[in-house]
Amino acid sequence: MSGGFNVDVRQEGSVWILSTHGYLNNIGGEAVSERFQKLHTEGNSIFLIDLADTRIVNSIGVSILLEILEKTMETKGKLAFANCAPIIEKTFQIMGLTQYATVYPSTEDALKALDI
Repeated sequence: MSGGFNVDVRQEGSVWILSTHGYLNNIGGEAVSERFQKLHTEGNSIFLIDLADTRIVNSIGVSILLEILEKTMETKGKLAFANCAPIIEKTFQIMGLTQYATVYPSTEDALKALDI
């Protein structure tokens, strides 16, 4: 992906994990959204965004994540985040993402909670 951002995707049980690498801005957000859209269109409904290799998310990145959250909720799916830097978790709280999506300290914790 351009801008030094990329998204790795893998499946663990019923959970699709999107691991981000780099600054989640408009370019990074669009990359995550494209990967999400493809999986969501195929009927998948449980998603975990692993932000271990992302240290900052700007307002455009957050707005794209909110769009992903809305689409997930429309289909009664689940969206969660893992491995957030403290500044990202605080941003998510301020922007209201944590009212509808849980932030887990690790991928393992998220998978235990999400994989039904």
